[in-house]
Amino acid sequence: MRKSYEVLNIKCGGCAGTVKSKLKDRFPDIEVNLESEPRVVSATINSDEEEIYLLQTLKSLGYPSIHEDLGGLEGALLKGKSFVSCAIGKMSSEKEN
Repeated sequence: MRKSYEVLNIKCGGCAGTVKSKLKDRFPDIEVNLESEPRVVSATINSDEEEIYLLQTLKSLGYPSIHEDLGGLEGALLKGKSFVSCAIGKMSSEKEN
């Protein structure tokens, strides 16, 4: 079933590129909507385990669900991680071009 998740800290195509590259093997149809705010990540999810994996991977990249209860320090750390993930995505897309 196709599901969509609103996530924090995705700002640009570099962020979206990182999300897609990290998750495309398990979720080949993954999409990141950069037109909405908060950003929406969509993919076909076939089990609870896949949903947990997707959300945990997004969080590990610095892009938590808007529904997560983040403390001040954890939120700041995830925002920092998102900047690193964004830079990696931008560098990867530049290498491909």
